[in-house]
Amino acid sequence: MTERVYSVQLYTLRNGITTDLPGALARVAAMGFENVELWRFEQYQDEYRHALAETRLRPLSAHADLVGTDADASAAVRAAAELGIGTLIEPRIDADRWTTREDIEAAAADLNTVARRARDEGVAIGYHNHDHEVRQDFGGRTGLEVFAEALDEDVVLELDTFWAEVGGASAVESISRLGTRVKFLHVKDGPYTTTLKEQQPVGQGAMPVTDILKAAPDAVRIVELDDYAGDTFEAAQESLRYLVEVDR
Repeated sequence: MTERVYSVQLYTLRNGITTDLPGALARVAAMGFENVELWRFEQYQDEYRHALAETRLRPLSAHADLVGTDADASAAVRAAAELGIGTLIEPRIDADRWTTREDIEAAAADLNTVARRARDEGVAIGYHNHDHEVRQDFGGRTGLEVFAEALDEDVVLELDTFWAEVGGASAVESISRLGTRVKFLHVKDGPYTTTLKEQQPVGQGAMPVTDILKAAPDAVRIVELDDYAGDTFEAAQESLRYLVEVDR
């Protein structure tokens, strides 16, 4: 049986990170997480370095602006390499670049350029979707599929399963179509809505979480809530417990 790997996107715990980063990471480790996806690692680079060493949490991945108009991809890649981040992920390419096949392929080319530079630093590059990448049909393919077809082979995908579903694309079907390029899953739950505060700990919403996990047994499971009306640390803990249980 494949050994499951669990992580948490620290954006979920951003209030704790901004007020007490070392304490927040200590709480994450105490929950049973062994891995994290870093948030604002360039801003908090020194603090993360010390806290990761103290907790022995592994920064498998992180988000950074890599192709936006204000992006400094070279600086982000250097900082990622220094912190030992394995995969650096572009969290969002603006929706206006997903309206035509040509625009999508041009966006993929921009990310490929970053990936080719990052290889020398030992950092892999990936992309994380929202809902706009799957809402439009391109001859039976979503924009995300068109994008994936234009990516270099070593550029990976982090499928946000919630936003795929909310955007009208089955996350399970998306995993099947995108194949092994999907190395990471953002596993989040809640109703089919864009109202972020209504998101719930994994297992307490309407998402087909069990089927999603079965469809991608080798992908890293990353707990994330974009927002939450309750205690986000408790939500992350509940989510991890649920994932471990259903993955057995």
